[in-house]
Amino acid sequence: MKDVYQISDLNDRAILDKGSDKLARLAVIGNPVAHSASPAMHQAALDARGMDMRYIRLEVQPGEVAKAFKRMKELGFIGCNITVPHKLEAKECCDTLSEDARAVGVVNTVSFISNDASITGHNTDGSGLARAIHEDFNTQLEDLRVMIVGVGGGAGKAIATQCYRLGCPRVWLVNRTIEKAQTLANHLRASGEFSSQSKLQAMSTSDSLLDDAAKQSDLIINATSLGMKPEDPLPIHPTMLLSKHMVYDAIYKPAETALLKEAKNLGAETSNGLSMLLHQGVLAFKYWFPRELPTTEMYEGLKSSL
Repeated sequence: MKDVYQISDLNDRAILDKGSDKLARLAVIGNPVAHSASPAMHQAALDARGMDMRYIRLEVQPGEVAKAFKRMKELGFIGCNITVPHKLEAKECCDTLSEDARAVGVVNTVSFISNDASITGHNTDGSGLARAIHEDFNTQLEDLRVMIVGVGGGAGKAIATQCYRLGCPRVWLVNRTIEKAQTLANHLRASGEFSSQSKLQAMSTSDSLLDDAAKQSDLIINATSLGMKPEDPLPIHPTMLLSKHMVYDAIYKPAETALLKEAKNLGAETSNGLSMLLHQGVLAFKYWFPRELPTTEMYEGLKSSL
């Protein structure tokens, strides 16, 4: 069996399932995808429930998502997860979208409906984040004033959308380029999918008022990639961090980024993106198997892969 499969491996079952007595029926697609912890998490749930199938990594080139979906459907796949850079392209390949996917504008989970051959797109990032915040900080996301740093990518948009949908009292949308933050703020305010009492403010990371905004916030979320490498700068200036803050970093490798270390040294509560990864995965699994909610098994599988 391969650690990472290609679209060419989807030509027939003899190629795809060589060396295994279980059929590949679920996948995560991305580029790159070799680092994904999703197979360990989902396979643990499948095995614990006695579901005789495999969850695989599938590397897909940009522009080939529709082809990948077509071949997976032909081979009887139940669905797949979507990671970077395909979340927007995946949305365009779906026949229908769930409320979450419509609201966020990107797809991270797909269900292949066998009886009518349709493709349904979902997004579990925002709901997964809300569950993670409740679990990690013992508080409800909707009660918090939230600063989100890095709203130009799919994760940041999903988090911002969830905060707005839930009606968080204040939401600061912070991005290196103010245009992306402002565009998202305008989109959320104009959306007919939901009404919200949240007060939105778009800001750049160089805004002179950012320090004041941070002091007003309860929860600071890093949705940028800054922190994955040891040499990365902090996504915000350390003087913005206070002991009263809850600080959540969507990064889970490393487990403690420089931002989290700085916040913890100041006495702030901290947590990393492992819990968000877990809960968005659990919600995806429930879309494929509605009666299942294997949180414990998926967490154990996730831990074993790190």
